Amino acid sequence: MFLAFPEFDIYSTPLLLLSLQGLLFTVLLISRYFNGRNVSDFILALILLFTCFGQTCYTVGFMAWYDTFRTTKINYVLFNVSLALAPLIYLYVKSITTSHFRFRKRDWLHFLPLILFLVYRASIYFYDSGQSGFDEVQNGVLKLSLDEPYILPLITVFGFGQMLLYLAFTFQLFYNYRKKINAFFSNTYKLELNWIRNFLVLYAFLFLYDMIQTAIASYFTELNYMQRWWLNLFVGLTIIYVGIKGYFTDTTKLKKLNFSFTPNQITIPDVDLSRDRPIDKKSVENLERFMEMEKPYLNPELNLVDLAKQVNMSRAQLSEAINTGFGRNFNDFINMYRVQAFKKMIAAEKHQQLSLLGIAFECGFNSKATFNRVFKKLTHSSPSEFLKTAY
Repeated sequence: MFLAFPEFDIYSTPLLLLSLQGLLFTVLLISRYFNGRNVSDFILALILLFTCFGQTCYTVGFMAWYDTFRTTKINYVLFNVSLALAPLIYLYVKSITTSHFRFRKRDWLHFLPLILFLVYRASIYFYDSGQSGFDEVQNGVLKLSLDEPYILPLITVFGFGQMLLYLAFTFQLFYNYRKKINAFFSNTYKLELNWIRNFLVLYAFLFLYDMIQTAIASYFTELNYMQRWWLNLFVGLTIIYVGIKGYFTDTTKLKKLNFSFTPNQITIPDVDLSRDRPIDKKSVENLERFMEMEKPYLNPELNLVDLAKQVNMSRAQLSEAINTGFGRNFNDFINMYRVQAFKKMIAAEKHQQLSLLGIAFECGFNSKATFNRVFKKLTHSSPSEFLKTAY
């Protein structure tokens, strides 16, 4: 039967459509980068581009490319995209969680394995293309004798190891960021970056799926194109999620953080406790008295620097007083007072005039999600359950 490219079926069509959507978001992100010069947009565009590129082999395969063009040289340009994706994922999360992030010359070192591999692949192509009969075959001499039996298996193992390390570093970077914002902000909902967490989980899932699939194919039984199709479908769905969430989620507010700050500016300063006088019991008592008398926690934008100025302490002193005197980080410390204020308003029957969320906002919370989570954490019950037990 005569096969003509492209052939659309239930296998090729979903992969093609999902990849095309990913390329569309790549273009949109690059366009936005040139308009706003937000480097995270450009890095995410590259992540989508390389992820779509990694789909090429199976997408065109299901579309009958290899059957129609039997002397195609496409294998020379295909490579393990984890060489690019691993450092890009790390740099993307770093660009989001680091204020005033700049791509530096030394960051190119992350891509050294990719650059070396591309130089190697170009070299074997030019060698093979100079051999007689190259136009009549799909893969030349070095591609068959060196690249496929030796280099590609090594690159596969190296790619898995590289992705594992970069994912571990990136998860650590992300959760260290989450700890930092809890040490400096009283309301963290808008800064928690749950989208980034989901982004990392998805790529970790794809990595594990690919690793398990490769191990099965290498040591147990060969997997055909149809059996490998599911991984490519999941990659395609990930492309769509990352494209939509990455494009429509505003992360530029983090660029304004300059942790010396007022709510408009926020950066995370290093805290050097050795430069400040030790925290004594009186300082802790004064802080507790100030919290009860002045009620600074009612300000939803309250942060460590602002409170330190109000109590005439350095950031390091205030942080140490909260940690040692109350056994809490800044976020839990402030929200403890907000929960107490909420309970007092319930006891005063304020819920007769205001909703529970309205009372929460009066007590300094700025989102329903934060309020419910904090209340559950500190009281081991939901606000509605607490109201039932109070009356």
